[in-house]
Amino acid sequence: MFFQHVYDKSLAQASFLIGCQAKGEAIVIDAQRDMDVYLKIAAQNNLNITHIAETHIHADFLAGSRELAAVTGAQLYLSDEGGADWQYQFDHIGLKHGDIIKVGNLTLEVLHTPGHTPESISFLLTDHPATSEPVMIFTGDFVFVGDIGRPDLLEKAAGLVGTQETGAKQMYQSVKRFAELPSYLQVWPGHGAGSACGKTLGAVPSSTVGYEKIRNWAFQHENDENGFVDYLLTGQPEPPKYFAMMKQLNKVNRPLLVEIPQHHLLSTTQFSQAFSDGIKVIDTRNKIDFAKGFIPGSINIQHNNSLSTWAGWIMNYQEQFIIVANASEMEEITRKLMRIGLDNIYGFINNVDDLGIELQTADVISLEKFKTYLGKDNVQIVDVRGLTEYEDGHIDGAEHVFVGTLQDNLNKISKDKQVVIHCQSGDRATIANSILRRNGFDGVKNYYGGMKEWLANGGKTI
Repeated sequence: MFFQHVYDKSLAQASFLIGCQAKGEAIVIDAQRDMDVYLKIAAQNNLNITHIAETHIHADFLAGSRELAAVTGAQLYLSDEGGADWQYQFDHIGLKHGDIIKVGNLTLEVLHTPGHTPESISFLLTDHPATSEPVMIFTGDFVFVGDIGRPDLLEKAAGLVGTQETGAKQMYQSVKRFAELPSYLQVWPGHGAGSACGKTLGAVPSSTVGYEKIRNWAFQHENDENGFVDYLLTGQPEPPKYFAMMKQLNKVNRPLLVEIPQHHLLSTTQFSQAFSDGIKVIDTRNKIDFAKGFIPGSINIQHNNSLSTWAGWIMNYQEQFIIVANASEMEEITRKLMRIGLDNIYGFINNVDDLGIELQTADVISLEKFKTYLGKDNVQIVDVRGLTEYEDGHIDGAEHVFVGTLQDNLNKISKDKQVVIHCQSGDRATIANSILRRNGFDGVKNYYGGMKEWLANGGKTI
């Protein structure tokens, strides 16, 4: 048996290529959209991708299953569980609980594991030349290392009111059935630490059923369904705004993108025309360089592992946008954005100093300066971290407006007071600062050090 774990750090998302070397056949589970990685792995190991499967209709990334099928001719195997409202609306081979997928000398048994979503399934893998017993389970967003999938996304992200309690109770039953599996069984989940699909995901890539029964909180609520449901639904992070779009695009027919787009460097004239036409500018430089000089109205979303997530929070899927980045970074940036369906890149520029535009600067303040604003009636301190972070401890007097929803809550920011913003360590605050500046809040002061520096220097929270 051949096995390759493919991990996208930008979305903390795992996919898998499993092959039967004797027959030269392989299956890919939960493929990312830039699917050339699987083609390379298969070619390097003399395998043909003949099967493609998904564990559920994903909310946090745009699955590349259809792109991969278009290139390889492989069959799509997708869940037909969950009822009429949870069916994929394009051609596929439907899967029900107990169905078997044969890949050469390997088999994958389908287990219906609802809770995260009604149609969620897991795959129980048996390597028949080695054993007649299953050796791995691919759980998607069902069981993670140290956590389980959240059932509230359909309600919070997709607006399906009343689904989270039902999902939590389904998850309770799925977890009880999972606990009956052999303790030695390897568990390969669809996400790791950093994903918004749970609240306490572990950083290691895999586990075992036995280990999860010992350390995973979900298995400590035996015969306590109410306690399980309450804990599962409490303290989940805000689901990114783009999740609703992913749910839709992963369910219906959509245009396929089988190659990585190549974007051109805009001339000064091309940029000036686009800028005057109102095309949004996303500046991916680091926050320090951005603060020294940025295009008026541009939004700073730094090119790091969080680029996709914050772009998904901030961007409109119908609008074109220009990227500020070095040419050497554009392929990676394009990949990260296409993984969540943000394809409308108009072009890029790599030097803001040569555009003939008067640049703006950010007013970044030190800890000492920040302290001078505390407790003053004419100052509004705004904490732009997540709600759970804020509730766990914040600076006395700080108001909460989450950066991801700031654009929709500008009325909460005072135009009559000195506004001072902060987050944990500066990254989210620079996004918030650029959004505020874009919307006419010109006097904002940005405390980069944030809660990290505040606490390290003896600062108190409430």
